[in-house]
Amino acid sequence: MSTAIAFENVSKTFTTNGKNFEALKNVSLTVDHGDIYGIVGYSGAGKSTLLRTVNALERPTSGRVVVDGQEISSLGEKDLSIARQRIGMIFQQFNLLYSRNVYKNIAYPLRLAGLPKDKIIDRVEELLDFVGLTDKALAYPARLSGGQKQRVGIARALANSPDILISDEATSALDPQTTGEVLDVLQRVNRELGVTILLVTHEMDVIRKIANKVAVMENGSVIDYGTAYEVFSNPQSPTTQRFVASVLHHRPPSETIARIRQAHRGRLVQVHLENQESTDPFLSRAARTNGVDFTIVYGGVNELQGQLFGSLTVELIGTDAQIDATIADLRVATTVTEVPRA
Repeated sequence: MSTAIAFENVSKTFTTNGKNFEALKNVSLTVDHGDIYGIVGYSGAGKSTLLRTVNALERPTSGRVVVDGQEISSLGEKDLSIARQRIGMIFQQFNLLYSRNVYKNIAYPLRLAGLPKDKIIDRVEELLDFVGLTDKALAYPARLSGGQKQRVGIARALANSPDILISDEATSALDPQTTGEVLDVLQRVNRELGVTILLVTHEMDVIRKIANKVAVMENGSVIDYGTAYEVFSNPQSPTTQRFVASVLHHRPPSETIARIRQAHRGRLVQVHLENQESTDPFLSRAARTNGVDFTIVYGGVNELQGQLFGSLTVELIGTDAQIDATIADLRVATTVTEVPRA
């Protein structure tokens, strides 16, 4: 895979009323051509600032942002204007021109690029068909639903046939069903048009549904990154664990553990399930071999990118020696963590 976007030790400091604020701190990430790369973080994590360095709406205080081999942050206005035509952008609040109908909103960047009128007509019709809004060509944004507005935004961002599409919280203002429809369009943009997508969001469910890679940001730094499967199946930082727990419920929170302990007096362990395509009954075998009884008290299995993973919270009943031997046998097959007593 060739590199579409490279962030190389990118830092950004804002100065307000004589005080400095570090929005980005030495961020290094690589987005390959063909990726749908998600950047997730809570408000103030720095994700939108990082996104805006891709088209130089923000310029780094230090470090480099390289887009398709060009250091975008060092370009002059003329070269930057040309480079930006290859980078589409969609926004949370749509940023449509409310005095113009859907057709004219999509045509606007094409007119700025100096495309002949007949070419503009053909391209707009093509894009309207792609996003499923052919019947809304003459409608004004005020008469559209949120999902329709965002599909107009996507069509407009695709007008100049960009190689890269960046998305700044594009689904945050939408309800779950409409979010799903917009995400389906973005997946088609990636799959059918070959456009690399970099998106920022605070919604981990968006990452789960469409991203193949993800980075988690906190206080201006990247604290976790990898394939979506790696991050979801084995989150490293407490912040990433909270994000994953917000959409996957296979690990019980502390208050649930407390309730479980009221009913289950045995030792509790969490058995990590990863790439579980095998039918090997390793849990029951380890328990039987060591004379231990077990009860699954919490957990579940999820699928991401065609791979299964999850976690089971298991009560083990037996002597300490028997349970220690069972845990040792289980660790031959998978990751096991004992749940400490309060």
